Amino acid sequence: SLSSMAVLVHLLACAFGLGSWVAINGLWVELPLIVNELPEGWYLPSYLTVIIQLANVGPLLVSLIYKFSPGRLKEIAIIYIIVSVGTVSCFLLALFWKETSVVMGRLHSTAFLIITFFLSLVDCTSSVTFLPFMMQLPAKYVTTYFIGEGLSGFVPGLVALGQGVGIAKCVNVTKQQDNITEEGTLDVLHTLQPEYLPPTFSTEVFFFFLTAMMVVCLSAFVFLNRVSRTFELSTENLVTDSVVTISSGLDNRVMEATGEADPRPVNLGDPGENNEISPGTRSAMIKASHSVYEFAFIYFLVLWVNALTNGLLPSVQTYSCMPYGNMAYHLSATLGSMANPVACVIAMFLPRRSLVLLGVLCLAGTGFGAYNMAMAALSPCPLLQGTTVGVAVIILSWVLFAGTLSYVKVMVGVILRDESHSALVWCGVAVQTGSMVGALVMFPLVNVFYVFKAGDICNTKCSS
Repeated sequence: SLSSMAVLVHLLACAFGLGSWVAINGLWVELPLIVNELPEGWYLPSYLTVIIQLANVGPLLVSLIYKFSPGRLKEIAIIYIIVSVGTVSCFLLALFWKETSVVMGRLHSTAFLIITFFLSLVDCTSSVTFLPFMMQLPAKYVTTYFIGEGLSGFVPGLVALGQGVGIAKCVNVTKQQDNITEEGTLDVLHTLQPEYLPPTFSTEVFFFFLTAMMVVCLSAFVFLNRVSRTFELSTENLVTDSVVTISSGLDNRVMEATGEADPRPVNLGDPGENNEISPGTRSAMIKASHSVYEFAFIYFLVLWVNALTNGLLPSVQTYSCMPYGNMAYHLSATLGSMANPVACVIAMFLPRRSLVLLGVLCLAGTGFGAYNMAMAALSPCPLLQGTTVGVAVIILSWVLFAGTLSYVKVMVGVILRDESHSALVWCGVAVQTGSMVGALVMFPLVNVFYVFKAGDICNTKCSS
């Protein structure tokens, strides 16, 4: 039946979106275990940041080919290649992630770093290929895709929590000082230090789980690709290949006066044919077309939101949360990841295309992000430290930050989906550009100038 077919396509779209960033998100949530095994230690996150930004060469190359040689690249073939590479890379990571070698006189985890580059290349390139492919399906399936993309961070985080990543207890450690007191005895120092509990299953098992997620993504794409070609166009209003092409620019702006996508393909045809457009459709086209300033605002939203969510704030989450305790950090990370798919579900049932509303939500999300950034800057002694109110506020701020900006992401994607294929391609470019700028801004602040100071979960008292 149609309803069961629609449910199937929703599930496939969600599974397809799940593979977009699941590998890199998985690496980030597994870091507390990885850093204890690899020679880079806690400097590893800074290496990952640089590697992920270098991998933006993938979407840049694809976008340039789209621009200057339209039609040369087959989008479906690219997706098959990158998802297959991602699957193989996850499998190899499970086998060789501990392998090290000496580079320039120092021991480095070369296998882990090289495989991470390929995973980053896959995930970054998905931004300019996955979403444009979803152009072949109605807007409601694009929203489901965003739910899957949100789950790509939540699912690995949930598995990592079950694994017990980063769960620590404070133990009393006695250290003997080198200096001798006047009585001729050695100084003894008693301190509390975090001791991380052993995980319930190994890092290798976690990487095999990521491999399974990539296999699910690949399988979903295989079936989704077939469905998009066999679905009843008259019933599900799919966009045919003849209507929207990579080189179509922002010309396909046919919408209904309500703002929803016009289900009828517009046949532009040959100049000699009678291609008369009805007055109602012509009126809808005039009403629905966005001005240059509106497009500039839309793409600014994409750049800004992704700079915040993918670059600026993730770099300081530990600094803003750890001074409030281990539980505050884990709850903010987990519930923040959960807020993403929840916001996507809300967008599915309560879609609002008003640019004014999206701008207000973006401003609100920026405000929550500013509070989180301020608490990170004040670490290790942020506001309301050591109080239940402080813990609740920092968790709520991270959840609302993720939720509001996720809703903006989804609705902007739906708006651009109704414009054209290339509008989504450039949306992907904007996503990666914003993420790159955010990460490059934070890297020197965190790793060069040491603006942020880490909080100690076992010694959170600050002098007044």
